[in-house]
Amino acid sequence: MNAIPGAARTYICCAALGALTCVLPAFALPGLRLGPVAGTASLWPAVLLLGALYALCETPARCRFAGRSVRGSVPVAAGSFFPVLLTAAYLLPPAAAALVAVPGALAGQVTRRPAGVRRVWRAAQLAIAVWGAAQAHRLLGGPAALGGTAAAPGHGVPDFPYVLLPAGAGALALCVVLSALDGGILVTAERRPVRTAWRGLLPRSLAPYGAHALAGLMMAVLWRSPYGPLSALFVLLPMYISCWVFAQYHRERAAHQATIRALVQAVDLKDRYTRGHSERVGRASAMIAGELGMDGERLEVLRFAGILHDVGKLGVPTRVLRKDGPLTPEERRVIELHPEYGHEIVRGIDFLGEARSAILHHHERLDGSGYPYGLAGAEIPEFARVVAVADAFDAMTSTRSYRRARPVPVAVAELRRCAGSQFDPRMVRALVRALDRHGWQTAVTSDEPCPVPRRPPGPAVRAGARLPAPERAAAAPRKDVPPTRHPDGPRTTPTTPTRPTTPGAPGGRA
Repeated sequence: MNAIPGAARTYICCAALGALTCVLPAFALPGLRLGPVAGTASLWPAVLLLGALYALCETPARCRFAGRSVRGSVPVAAGSFFPVLLTAAYLLPPAAAALVAVPGALAGQVTRRPAGVRRVWRAAQLAIAVWGAAQAHRLLGGPAALGGTAAAPGHGVPDFPYVLLPAGAGALALCVVLSALDGGILVTAERRPVRTAWRGLLPRSLAPYGAHALAGLMMAVLWRSPYGPLSALFVLLPMYISCWVFAQYHRERAAHQATIRALVQAVDLKDRYTRGHSERVGRASAMIAGELGMDGERLEVLRFAGILHDVGKLGVPTRVLRKDGPLTPEERRVIELHPEYGHEIVRGIDFLGEARSAILHHHERLDGSGYPYGLAGAEIPEFARVVAVADAFDAMTSTRSYRRARPVPVAVAELRRCAGSQFDPRMVRALVRALDRHGWQTAVTSDEPCPVPRRPPGPAVRAGARLPAPERAAAAPRKDVPPTRHPDGPRTTPTTPTRPTTPGAPGGRA
């Protein structure tokens, strides 16, 4: 529980209580009471069979061999067999259907700790969602349209095509409840802004849950057919095949990510001052994207853009990248070609999408004085405007060969000063909000020895924090040297190339 904030723990406890409220009435149903009940058919066989089936389907996600593809690279994801839960919602009373979800949710895969709390959350979430799906199905006369219930198989004929309506309503209810609960956990556990936490969750889920609804309806119809529950199991075969195909997609994605890591490592080896810079820019870009409310897929692509923004340095001579003194005009022209080199390197990586334009244009300025093409204002792609702010922020808070690192509040003040001329003010505001929310952990990562003793690790520096007097004096610009513009940040004032007195991380030019 230590890794979960107090608000999230309270939220999970409330969800667990809500799930108990949904499940407990099942034990008062005539077909689920202990002992014989005259004139009623038992629901226990259907509940136990569907519950065991769902748990069995989710167990491979935790199995070292059964849950992996033939080449053993991607596990089958938990939650891939929602048709079983929808079948329970179509065949059983709401409380009994909610009970079906609990064993599988508790047995499912959990990749982050604390595992026990996360399993409880998953079980509560699914129980409430399945209960809502069963209620919506019954509200539109789903059991009658299906021809009966699990306790009375073989009675009646499904009323097609009307039966599709309550089935679709049940799937929609499942989707809405899961999206609503997911948004709440994003607010309480990950501290997402309330105005953006639910954005995109429902639209992204509609198509997958629609497919699950059709498979669940097919299972329910076969369950009630003269062939019995065994015939319904054949529906899971194409579902498992679809999961295997989905795993192959993730294998390909993992291969792309390995390629990205190799490119970043090559850049880090070439320019020792930027070691760790790419990952930090990717992290800052993702923080900005989260504040802007971007959906998960775009946020991931933007993170890739931040990580790969300097990959074009592979085409820049090493002597230029590692030069300690000022750059000559010719050397500056050479280093300003790195966005175009980077764009050429990643041109063939299709899944990067918008990230390619960010790599090409992350040194453009709003006033049109940037490079390589001098774009201005809205002409600059959105991803490029995000990466530009993230890149400049990490460059200012990192030690470079030509100047020392700046404290976070000083870097934020500089970004605000250059907002509107060099940087998009909207992106700057988003970064400031993210820093206030999450802070920024910096560390010296240069290979060179640090002559100034480092302070022991402390809490992240907040964007609005006030610096102690010695650090304010050290961060103040020198008045005896005229400002000079560096390729990767706003107009800055050179300082002596000493190591920072506060934790900072080195970066490289551009």
